[in-house]
Amino acid sequence: MKNVVLTIAAIAVTVSAFTFLGADLKAPKIGENVQTFSLKNYDGKEFALDNLLKENKFVVAMFISTQCPVSNAYNERMEKLNEEYAKKGVAFVGINANVKETAADIAAHSKEHGFTFPVLKDINNKIADAYGAEHTPEVYVINAKGALVYHGRIDDSKDASKIQSKDLAITLDALLAGKEPPKTETKAFGCSIKRVEAD
Repeated sequence: MKNVVLTIAAIAVTVSAFTFLGADLKAPKIGENVQTFSLKNYDGKEFALDNLLKENKFVVAMFISTQCPVSNAYNERMEKLNEEYAKKGVAFVGINANVKETAADIAAHSKEHGFTFPVLKDINNKIADAYGAEHTPEVYVINAKGALVYHGRIDDSKDASKIQSKDLAITLDALLAGKEPPKTETKAFGCSIKRVEAD
């Protein structure tokens, strides 16, 4: 009985630690500058946020996964968005922060799904932590000055046939037209990002 109590207590402490870690993650506020990054694509090519911002009107940073079924439900939609908006001055980059998903996994996944946008490996989830990212998929739209202008979901349904609000596309259309998007924040949903264990 004593062992059962101790086990339950240990689980409670573990859950509390993870809850605190999640609660401690703070995304930059809308209008604030995000942390810059320089991360490598699965083929070793480096991509720096500063350079992307110099070359584009906006950057869409998408935290994604090779294994998450929710993230994978968006593979085709993410690629279509990239194809549509790249010619309008919007750069899309995937960021994989899951500790057990390797560069080889990312390469195979990207090729299998025909991604034409880079998927960068966020080693030790440093950028995910800096951005307060918790889910895959979760997106951040950054303007040319480095400020966050939208944070949240791509749209409102994992099932493409049930989409009611194409939030990311609506946001980009408004921004490219020089207007304020109707929503600057939405609730991202999906799998949790699998982080390195805290010391």
